Amino acid sequence: MNYKMMGRFVAQMLAVEAVFLLPPILIAAIEGDVPTLYAFLFGLVVALVLMGMLFVLCKGAKSGFYAKEGFTCVGVGWVVLSLVGCLPFWISGQIPRFIDAFFEIVSGFTTTGASILPEVESLPHAILYWRSFSHWLGGMGVLVFLLAIMPGSGFMLHLMRAESPGPNVGKLVPKMRQTAGILYLMYILLTVLDILFLLLGRMPLFDAVCTAFGTAGTGGFGIHNDSIAGYSPYLQNVCTVFMLLFGVNFSCYYLLLLRQFRSVFRDEELRLYFGVYFVSVGLIVWNLRGFYATLGETVRHAAFQVATILTTTGYATTDFDLWPSFSKAILLFLMIVGACAGSTGGGIKCVRVMLLFKSLRRNVRKVMRPKQVQVVRTNGQTVAEEILDNTNAYLVAYVAILIVSFILISRDGLSTGTNVSAVLACFNNIGPGLEQVGPTCNYAMYSDISKLVLIIDMLAGRLEIFPILALFSRTTWTRR
Repeated sequence: MNYKMMGRFVAQMLAVEAVFLLPPILIAAIEGDVPTLYAFLFGLVVALVLMGMLFVLCKGAKSGFYAKEGFTCVGVGWVVLSLVGCLPFWISGQIPRFIDAFFEIVSGFTTTGASILPEVESLPHAILYWRSFSHWLGGMGVLVFLLAIMPGSGFMLHLMRAESPGPNVGKLVPKMRQTAGILYLMYILLTVLDILFLLLGRMPLFDAVCTAFGTAGTGGFGIHNDSIAGYSPYLQNVCTVFMLLFGVNFSCYYLLLLRQFRSVFRDEELRLYFGVYFVSVGLIVWNLRGFYATLGETVRHAAFQVATILTTTGYATTDFDLWPSFSKAILLFLMIVGACAGSTGGGIKCVRVMLLFKSLRRNVRKVMRPKQVQVVRTNGQTVAEEILDNTNAYLVAYVAILIVSFILISRDGLSTGTNVSAVLACFNNIGPGLEQVGPTCNYAMYSDISKLVLIIDMLAGRLEIFPILALFSRTTWTRR
């Protein structure tokens, strides 16, 4: 294990976090909020001190850096970033208990949006900004940002593979640094476009920025207690559209820039993604007939909630926990499916669902015709057996973590529906669940042990399970 090289990457991640702590410091200074200002300054100092110590201790690091180091570095880096990032919440006194502050920032960085706060409108603007910005930074990935601005190197793929969502990570262009740069450029442009459309609907600038951060990162931390419900139908529809856009694989946008429209329209995952969306909206609208005053209102709420759950954003325009059981069952299904690979969304991902069903179909055919060669294809290309094996292993780990997490948090004595939806909502990086963790509730009633379990679930869900599992493996920490 190349500890020194890992330490240097963690130090660089802390440097990125230190830079992004400056805007909330500026906001607190402008508003004259001294306690919040000191809290963010304390977080900045801690980030800089740890960064300096790691750079000194890891001087002369060897260049050998492989998959094991990549996965471990990502897991350790995200934990360290969260430990430092939660300090402003804790030091300012806005979240007095450290475990709660840690839960809140992990929920932010992993774009989950699950909160322990009973209400948010009384929070200082600097705190609200940092909560929302954590979604934006975690959405595309801290290391992807780091790779976009640092000199190129052959081991970048190991880091990007460990942090990027999906069963397979490829390059948009030959150089990995350019790939990361293109991803972030498209990410920034879409975010700016989202802000502009929100401003056109007369949303205040601060609200528009924070809402766009949550939409872009498919996170869902709101700056109002009613999430998005208090905004106009136009603004809700804008959020619906952009949540869906950020749930699309960013490679599709790159192909559109290259005018390869046919390749985008033929993308099987993209068609599955929008097919699941429109079918789910149609079924819920049918199930909710008469629930709202008009058909237009019904379609608007159904379209928004399906988008926010499918893309694992977690915003809300209505209390969907009051919907009929059929509609809630569809939402639970969407929690598991998630968005596209290569997007900022969570969940299993549409491409994995597609590969699992195609693999199942292949195995059925093998039983019927054992001598015939059966392959799995997507978009006309044969899927490598390594990717299929990885997908099957992911599913096994996914189910195992769900079961263990559900059993562990059930010690708190809450209802089965609450615990199941809480695990699904945290593991799939959605945020609100059902019953006592529904869109009008929070996670404060869970014990510290349960919160720690859900924190691990959020990290495992955002980092595609394996980087977090690697931290608990003894072989990970043996020297190479």
